[in-house]
Amino acid sequence: LIKNLGMLDTVWSLIIPGAINVWNIILAQTYFSALPKELSEAATIDGANDMQILFKIMLPLAKPIMFVLFLYAFVGQWNAYFDAMIYIKDPDLQPLQLVLRNILIQNQPSQDMVGSNTAMAEMKQIAELIKYATIVVSSLPLIVMYPFFQKYFDKGVLVGSVKG
Repeated sequence: LIKNLGMLDTVWSLIIPGAINVWNIILAQTYFSALPKELSEAATIDGANDMQILFKIMLPLAKPIMFVLFLYAFVGQWNAYFDAMIYIKDPDLQPLQLVLRNILIQNQPSQDMVGSNTAMAEMKQIAELIKYATIVVSSLPLIVMYPFFQKYFDKGVLVGSVKG
């Protein structure tokens, strides 16, 4: 399908297939159904139309779930490398995760390498250091972003867990 749509070697081959996640839609629907209906009724009585109710009442109250859904989508896209491995051949368009994966594969010592045991041990140690460095590099944006979203994340994840 991606090939027939002409999206090979484009960023759209990574964005469009994962743009809508059913689980996120279910979370959002649960959150909106838990909001009191009296709010929209009161706004209707005050003369607000449906668009005003959505943009001035419902969406400001839905900040927690929007941030949670954004964080879920970002983490899902950030960790995804398989789609890029399939759809993108141009090295300039490859995402960071695929580049880091290639670095890890290239630095693994193979069994058929000839050399002393000391040299092999050093190569294994360097490969381990590269692996740990790539983990830190790939996790850094998530670690930096999470504290800003944490207050919304705690509220949004608990949606629908307690009914009163």
